Amino acid sequence: MNLLTRQELESLAASPGEDSGDWLRVQLDTGGIAAGAEAVFAALVEAGRTRAPGVAVRRVGSVGYSFADPVVEVRSGGLPQLCYGHVTPEVAVQLVERHVVGRQLLDDHIIAPRTRGLVLEGPVTHVLVRETNDEAGKTEFLQFSLVEELKRRGLAERVQVVRALDLGIYDEGAVVQLLPSAVTYANVLPGDIPRLVAESIEGGRVLDDLLWKVPDRQVRIVLRHCGRIDPDSVEDYLQHGEGYQGLRRVLFALTPEEVIAELKTSGLRGRGGAGFPTWMKWQLTRGQPAAQRYVICNADEGDPGAFMDRSVLESDPHAVLEGMMIAAYAMGASKGYFYIRAEYPQAVARVGRAIEQARARGLLGEKILGSDFAFEAKVRLGAGAFVCGEETALIASIEGRRGSPTPRPPYPSVRGLWGMPTAINNVETLASVPVILTRGGAWFAGHGTDTSKGTKVFAVTGKVRNAQLVEVPMGTTLRQIIMEVCGGVASGREIKAVQTGGPSGGVIPVQHLDTAVSYETLQQLGSIMGSGGMLVMDQADSMVDVAKFYLKFCVDESCGKCAPCRIGGYQLLQILERITRGRGGPTDLALIRRICLAMQKASLCGLGQTAPNPVLSTLRYFGEEYQAFIEGGPSYARKVAAAASLKTSAPAATASREPVKSPAP
Repeated sequence: MNLLTRQELESLAASPGEDSGDWLRVQLDTGGIAAGAEAVFAALVEAGRTRAPGVAVRRVGSVGYSFADPVVEVRSGGLPQLCYGHVTPEVAVQLVERHVVGRQLLDDHIIAPRTRGLVLEGPVTHVLVRETNDEAGKTEFLQFSLVEELKRRGLAERVQVVRALDLGIYDEGAVVQLLPSAVTYANVLPGDIPRLVAESIEGGRVLDDLLWKVPDRQVRIVLRHCGRIDPDSVEDYLQHGEGYQGLRRVLFALTPEEVIAELKTSGLRGRGGAGFPTWMKWQLTRGQPAAQRYVICNADEGDPGAFMDRSVLESDPHAVLEGMMIAAYAMGASKGYFYIRAEYPQAVARVGRAIEQARARGLLGEKILGSDFAFEAKVRLGAGAFVCGEETALIASIEGRRGSPTPRPPYPSVRGLWGMPTAINNVETLASVPVILTRGGAWFAGHGTDTSKGTKVFAVTGKVRNAQLVEVPMGTTLRQIIMEVCGGVASGREIKAVQTGGPSGGVIPVQHLDTAVSYETLQQLGSIMGSGGMLVMDQADSMVDVAKFYLKFCVDESCGKCAPCRIGGYQLLQILERITRGRGGPTDLALIRRICLAMQKASLCGLGQTAPNPVLSTLRYFGEEYQAFIEGGPSYARKVAAAASLKTSAPAATASREPVKSPAP
């Protein structure tokens, strides 16, 4: 590769490349690959070679629709640009033959556009339908009714009616989306079909009484390139969007102090869990006199069910690398490390490739883009120890020592890697930085709340209908995320609680689902933001078992260095085991609270300090379940839990607890 010049980068900014032509994008992140996306890619290449040689088949990362893997996005022949889910090699061949060649959409695989229109622009060519209450046979009947009405009016040859896999609207009866304008109608009744065809499809007029006006809750800032670019191609990153334009701006238009000021304006806070202001961490690191400073990307994502950082690294590694370089420039660092757990081989490979490609194009090394700035980046693998997500343990691991925490202060910003000032930011934080520098801190601060700016990526899993990666502005409620974006509970039961923050977080009951998500509000409820895991639970889940699961995880992952965590966690787990076997005593709950308080106050690091959070939060909101185990054993506890499911809006039980601690920078 030729070295990239400042002038070439400026010309790309003036006229960014268009993703032109016809193409099929196969989403090849770990989830997609596990579901068979490699075989789908091979089938598309072969079918395209013989049936549609002018259509490119491309590798991209994931747009986030984990519930529908493998996912393929298609643009061909002027048809609407659409995603197909649950694609098999057989469906891939049909996709080429029917969609690309035959210009007909496939039933039961389409994921509808989330950006919905409010006006009809141009003639309707396709109609997507789905009965969102999941009543058997209703979708087929809706499709049949629309086809018959189109035939009656002589429009059946012009308009295709297609059963969709997902329309992004749930529990709103029959939903119809008109393409290509994406005007969407909800709660459509059989009697509405004749006028829908006559007035909207034939007449081009919107039916305001049926129109779905609720906007898409998602705003993609961190995930802006995911599913759009080839993560293995620096050229794709450069030509589509704003690749390395933030770096160009800081090198030639801003001083390090001005970069930090821009971050301060943005209000970006650490997305790894603590929520410490990013600008302040950078300023503290820059302010330390030292011959060398370091920046570290913490990609040691270890929360059960979390896959936010993995997806970003696998789908858009250059954005994280660019964010690291901007951070290094701001704080005067010349070396950086990606600390990635070895269980993420795709992320490791793609970040390593991004580093190699950036170096080959002159974006790493000496005199980057002709400036005086020099920077080098390396990858270091973690061995899967949860405690190495803690900053001092992570530093010890990079240095080749046992990954266990050390007392703070001094903080890494003062004395970090090899005794030098070090700033540690997580993947999502660094991925946000380039777009802040290209679009401005004020633009970023325009999203979110007064104290929690920007957006947050969540991996929503558990008993949810559509498990997926979502990115929403801070201030979006838990209910909107779970019900509107992810479709609610999959089991058909009522939602019981949501767990946020992973093993260090807490359980939030259903009566608090309308809480706006921010660092402060989640702490007030006894949970934390964490890195972004969100586990949905229904009425069949025992909250005592949930607390025991997370506590056991923390006990297993404890480094054992300090007694409050090592002994306190083990003793706490033994009490919970005793309670769930029906052998609990009347003094156990008071003892649990005493041990939790000791762990919060005296543990060395954030793992031990926050390990009691799931226990305390379930005690706070579901104390009757603990009491039921103690009074009548497991069978009686199940009856109490079943009875409690009938009164989901009951007020929260009170229980004393210490406030959740946020680790310092």
